[in-house]
Amino acid sequence: MSLSCVSSTPLLTVQNLVKYFPVRRRGIFFYKEIGQIKAVDGVHLTIRKGETFGLVGESGCGKTTTARVILGLIPPTAGEEWFEGKPVFSLLQTAHKSEILALRRKMQLVFQDPYLSLNPRLTVAATLTEAFKIHRHLPESEWNDRVYALLEMVGLERAHARRYPHEFSGGQRQRIGIARALAVEPDFLVCDEPVSSLDVSVRAQILNLLAELQERLQLTYLYISHDLSSVRYISDRVGVMYLGKLVEVAPVHELFTHPLHPYTQALLSSIPIPNPRLSQQRTLLRGEVPSPINPPAGCRFHPRCPVAEAICKREIPPLLAVAEEHQVACHLVHDSSSTQLREQP
Repeated sequence: MSLSCVSSTPLLTVQNLVKYFPVRRRGIFFYKEIGQIKAVDGVHLTIRKGETFGLVGESGCGKTTTARVILGLIPPTAGEEWFEGKPVFSLLQTAHKSEILALRRKMQLVFQDPYLSLNPRLTVAATLTEAFKIHRHLPESEWNDRVYALLEMVGLERAHARRYPHEFSGGQRQRIGIARALAVEPDFLVCDEPVSSLDVSVRAQILNLLAELQERLQLTYLYISHDLSSVRYISDRVGVMYLGKLVEVAPVHELFTHPLHPYTQALLSSIPIPNPRLSQQRTLLRGEVPSPINPPAGCRFHPRCPVAEAICKREIPPLLAVAEEHQVACHLVHDSSSTQLREQP
């Protein structure tokens, strides 16, 4: 993707986003809270209008929870969010139903599993018109034409409107899911691992479709994936999450060619090279991912970090800029950057 079409104006801004889930144990008469799962813990994020922001990390690091809180599907524990300059969390709590629907129209979700995200009892036409019935942004006389236009937009035929989900392949079902998200004419799409359950050849088709729709409709994406190759292909900027925190944010080319955080370096070293004659140096991380119920003090990555020092065990590293648009949460990187700055004449 090219940054030339990306606006400098933030579409979505998140400050100190926190989401904890209580852990309860059943007692004799009631449940007692014995801890909290710190799924998202102090995330700061800005997504510009027209860009694709990729979010990567190991399973359980908080990527999907972050997206669900941003969309207002689950309430935050703490933090603030602004979409087009409007405070999202306060609007969802205090605004009139019409204002809430107007906000939700602009923020939509493409689900991971195209098999489970579609109602097997509804035809494609009925699935798409559900959005029209709820939001009432189109007169009923235009519903059929809009259904056909959406199907053609995602590469399906008009005849598919009368079919049920079980009559489609996985790639076609994901196209239907994308069409459903576009039915309310959104500005912002969260794509939660939209190609993870598809064949490799079909993945390329869906990624090309997303890129084409973004250019055609001026969409903004939050793209969540484990597939680093697809993230590199479609994203403009990438954020790396570890145990509920962002550890590095950078433009996609900068991140893949000059990763600074030790976790990012280990993550990228796991990408296979499609040439058996070339040797590949991998960074093997020791131990397991700590429990989000009781995360380690200081830098959460330090128990597995190959270069951790004493300060990493004591202090939480802030996410600071070390270069233009490149932010890293690592004490060692910050110290190295400061040293280089002091040595410059």
